[in-house]
Amino acid sequence: MIRTYVWMKLLTSVLLTAVTAFPQSSDRLPVTDAEKIADALRAGPAFITKDATVFDWPSEPGGEYRLLRRGSNEWTCLPAIPGYPHDEPGCFDPIFLRWIQDSLAGRTPHIDRIGISYMYLGAWKSGKDGSSGHEFHVGPHLMVVGPNQDELQGFNRDATNGMPYVTHLPNRTELFLVMPVRQWNE
Repeated sequence: MIRTYVWMKLLTSVLLTAVTAFPQSSDRLPVTDAEKIADALRAGPAFITKDATVFDWPSEPGGEYRLLRRGSNEWTCLPAIPGYPHDEPGCFDPIFLRWIQDSLAGRTPHIDRIGISYMYLGAWKSGKDGSSGHEFHVGPHLMVVGPNQDELQGFNRDATNGMPYVTHLPNRTELFLVMPVRQWNE
């Protein structure tokens, strides 16, 4: 009961503080360092991005993230993921960043508290449940990862209905909560 209340309070707080105006997406992926920095900074609210560190993705799984801009707050933003067909930059607090770095490197993530990420340009998903099939756009959203995976099991897994849902990274099983803040076509 207490955990459910904490999750609902977190969800309500995050959604109420989300801004309503989001930049529009482009499928042109950034190439230069300046383009990558500009792209990464479109992923979250200005009060986070203005002082965020910006990294570039590693050239190989498990590799080093390259520093593009040093920041002064605890947030890190990354540009579009190389090799992805769409522009999907993100901004991550230290917990979510560690979780995604470990997950993408094939390591089991070990986190001790909730982590948060912004994706103001949204993300593209395949199929109703993430399987192959029709591709659709999940609009601007926030993501939450927690240390207790069992708490996420009861959430919706359908990304097409506009409601918060859980999903996982490709080739991984660890769940994270995605909370859309507006439909992409609004």
